Order: sequence, then C-alpha cells, then structure tokens
Amino acid sequence: MTDLEVELYGLGLGTLSEAGGTFDFRVHPEALTRYGTGSRVLSQAVPLSSRPRRADARIRRNFFDELLPEGRARTRLAGNARLAPDYTIGMLARYGRDVAGALAIYDPTSPEEPRTPGLRHLATDQVGEILREVARAPLGNTTAHRMSSLAGVQDKIVLAKDGATWAEPLDGFPSTHIVKPVVPTHPSLIFDEEYGARIARHLGLLAYETSIETFGDITALVIERYDRSPDAPGQRLHQEDFNQALGMTGDGKYQDEGHPGLAAIAKVVRSADRESLPRLLRMVTLSIAVGNLDMHAKNISLLRLPDGTARLAPAYDVVPQLHQPVEPVVALYVNGVREHAAIRLDDLVAEGRTWGVADAELVVRDTLERIAAFVDGEKQHPGAHHSLQDDVRRVTGRLLDGERAGGGDGSSPAAPAAIDPTAAPVFVRPPEAPGGWGGPQRR
Repeated sequence: MTDLEVELYGLGLGTLSEAGGTFDFRVHPEALTRYGTGSRVLSQAVPLSSRPRRADARIRRNFFDELLPEGRARTRLAGNARLAPDYTIGMLARYGRDVAGALAIYDPTSPEEPRTPGLRHLATDQVGEILREVARAPLGNTTAHRMSSLAGVQDKIVLAKDGATWAEPLDGFPSTHIVKPVVPTHPSLIFDEEYGARIARHLGLLAYETSIETFGDITALVIERYDRSPDAPGQRLHQEDFNQALGMTGDGKYQDEGHPGLAAIAKVVRSADRESLPRLLRMVTLSIAVGNLDMHAKNISLLRLPDGTARLAPAYDVVPQLHQPVEPVVALYVNGVREHAAIRLDDLVAEGRTWGVADAELVVRDTLERIAAFVDGEKQHPGAHHSLQDDVRRVTGRLLDGERAGGGDGSSPAAPAAIDPTAAPVFVRPPEAPGGWGGPQRR
C-alpha cells in the first residue's frame, strides 16, 4: 500500500491512497476548510468533498493518470523506473514532483524526503546532449533527481531558466520551459509550430515566448511554460486540460474516439471569466485557418487560480498540419463537420452561437482578417514547410469569402500525393505516431 501526498499551490490538498489494486483521492479536512465543499480549484471533474461519491472514483483516478505522458514516452519512463506503465501511483511517486499545473505529488515516507528542490546549471552543449538522449530519457529525466512529468507523446525535455542560464530542475524544482528537438520523420514540424505560435501571439491568444534555438548541433523549439508565473520564479499556476475536466482518458481526447466535443468544453469555459468563451472561439477559428487538425481536448486547458476563479489557458500546440501525410479531419468537430476541407465560416459562427457567443460572426471574421494580415506581412521560418504560409493564406481567404476551407470541391488545399483518396484505409491515432504530435495516421 502506498499513500502519496498531493500539494496544490504549495499547500497540502489531499492524499492518493492505494489499496486493493487501485487508488483514490481524499481531500485533507484543512484543505476543505480553505477552499470549501464543492470547490473545483483542483478540477472540474473532481470537486472537493469530505464524502466523495464512490461511483466517481474512476473519474478521480483519471484526473491523476492524465498527468502522465502517453505512448512510448510513458513506456520508457516506466521502464527506467522499473514500473509497469499502467501503475499510476508508482509513476506519480517517481515523476510527480514537477507536473502540469500547480500540483506536486510525492511519497512523504520516502527516505529521500523532505527534498530540497534545486538547479544544475548547464552549458548549451550539455542541453544538446540531454536532447540527444530524449528517446531514452523522456522529458530529460536522466537521473533519480529529475522528477518531471508532462502529458503528450512528442519527444521533448523540460528545463528551467535561471536568468540567462539553462538548468536542470532537480528534486521537484518547477521547470519553466519545454524544449522540442527536430523530428527526423517530420523535419519541418517544430518550425511549423513556431509559425503557428507567432500567429496565436499576434491574435493575443498567448503571451509566452517561443523561439528556435540551437544547442550544440541540435536545433529545437523552446517554449516558455504558461503554467509557471512570469512574475514569481518558481511559482506554479494550476491548470487542467479538457480530458481531465470532462473525465475522458487517452484517445478520448478525439471526438472520433468518444469526446463530447467543443460544446461540452464551451459549457465549462462559460463558467470562467467573461473573456474566455470568445477566446475559445478565436482559438478554434485559428486552428481551422492554419490547419491545426490536432486541436484535441488535451490541447485546450483551463487555468485555475488559488482564489477559485478560472480562465481559459493560452493557446498551445498550434501546429499546422495540412501538408502532413494525415487524414485531414479535425480532432473536435465544428458545427458537426468533421472534414477540415468542408468547414466554412458559417460553421465557425454557428458553433460559437451554440455556445452563447452573441457576436460570434464578428469574432470569427475579426480573427480571420487579423490572420490574413499577419500572414501577408510575416514570413515563416526557413525550416518550415515550403507551402505553409501560402496554405494559411489560401485557407483564410476561402473562409473569409464564405467558401469551404478546402475550396469548392471540399478537397484539402495541400493533400500529400502519397495518400490515395480512393483507397479504403484504416485510420488510427496511435501513441507511437511519427513525431508524437498525434493526428490520425494512415497504415
């Protein structure tokens, strides 16, 4: 039996208790006094209660399981720790000190406790060496003092920035940046994402920094974490994604695999601050305009603040994909439309109106017009796909003209020649997808 302590914003929140081959979460009485019964400061799906419903135990377990990586990253981390990949308690005991949001999870009975979080400063070539070992040591967890977890399957490491110097976060020190190396099978991927992030920043959908940097001979995309406070080094901001918030697991992040979709997400977002719902519509509009097919439920999150308020998290993982060899369908349908090429401006407006965005057409048109202006004046990185800028310009123009995103015939504007549209393929969303960025792959 194992009991893990769960801290939120540096204070004890509750315990993960293992028994009978499973586990459950119980809130501390003092935390219940602090936040109040029914508080969703932890999660929409896990309101705090002194007597949680037994029938909801699976949802409570799912929230914590979704803090861990997916696919081969999870398998490798489990193997390195000599654990089964599905042994959530064991995985959190090993890697739960530095996770998404403001949680810290650890075994208080461990002989290494209490730990003193710290940093090991790195030269740029040392960062390159960690990136070189990312397949063997996902997230940069190269030693027992590296204790980071982050959802997703793409190869990446997490680091901390100490002034102008890079450092390894040790013993639970909060990482501040995500670093993604070039994916050999998708060499333009990180450069495409960098352009998507620039467009999102232009729209005011994110404020954190992103840049292409070189570490030794390794080129990588560096992303400042939005769940770390820019004003207080070492301070975490809590967040949950919309698999966690709606009790979905794994590939349930895709509507094809059972996620209830954008309307269910919007219903939760409606309870956040008043700016969040139109921001969600701008994020969806952006994803259609740039061809971000993989805007699934784990790529949309809420920030949950200590005072109990919530707001939509900044946009992230805005990755244009129309030039990739994938079936061009969206992860979450827009007005019931699954095929990206068939989506029109009217679908985006209708989707927003069903959420209760009264000025939905104004929001959608303004977003598209600002994207068009940005693309006309801001060049893509030289490493990005050669057609990226033209693709975004073309799709955005079609949407503004009231046409299908893919043109009058509904075809994708950049369908790769390697895909035979007359074939009868099997589409899967495997955890081992090349590059790890998700998206249905043809096999």
